[in-house]
Amino acid sequence: MPRRRPTLSTEPPELTPAPACPWADLDEHGSGLSVDNFISSWMNQLSHALRRTLTLSYAEPFGVSVAEWRMLAFIAHEGQLSFSQLAQLSSTDKALVSRTLKLLEQRGLVQLQASGRGRARKLMCRLSPAGLDLHDQMIRVARERQAAMLRVLSTTERQGLYQTLNKLKAECARQDRLHDAAHQDSAPLRDKVARSSAPDGL
Repeated sequence: MPRRRPTLSTEPPELTPAPACPWADLDEHGSGLSVDNFISSWMNQLSHALRRTLTLSYAEPFGVSVAEWRMLAFIAHEGQLSFSQLAQLSSTDKALVSRTLKLLEQRGLVQLQASGRGRARKLMCRLSPAGLDLHDQMIRVARERQAAMLRVLSTTERQGLYQTLNKLKAECARQDRLHDAAHQDSAPLRDKVARSSAPDGL
């Protein structure tokens, strides 16, 4: 049985005057924007804070790490995932995914099976009956804790935050596509330069 932990308070936090928004009059050059007010800095700090105060509060009592819980949750949500799909969906480094899956397999929570041959060979991941049981216990607590954090915001704030994050996510995806396209366009030129500069016989 998991150790009991106090639940997150559902009382709204005491409001303090917010500092002036450093992004209100932002020009295209980001003039005067300090590194602590970069959006990447804010999101990174918030991510670490949520992981520490929220996810750990329901992962630790069940004896799993945050990384292990993320793997369990994504596999349970999809039913079955390949190793590559799991790394992509969880936005986790492949080396960490590999280590985490091995630990979960050793604990009898995850079943790993190779599928296909040659380049088409994939490592498929699914939860064992014990893994499913653990996930079912944890997801109830996780939903409650996540909802408590989200309900700190008003309905209007939650809707605005969801729309804002989706807009930023879409812009990141657009820029990724542009980067990939530019990389592909420049590849033939790089190959040509490499061949012309290579010593004879290579």
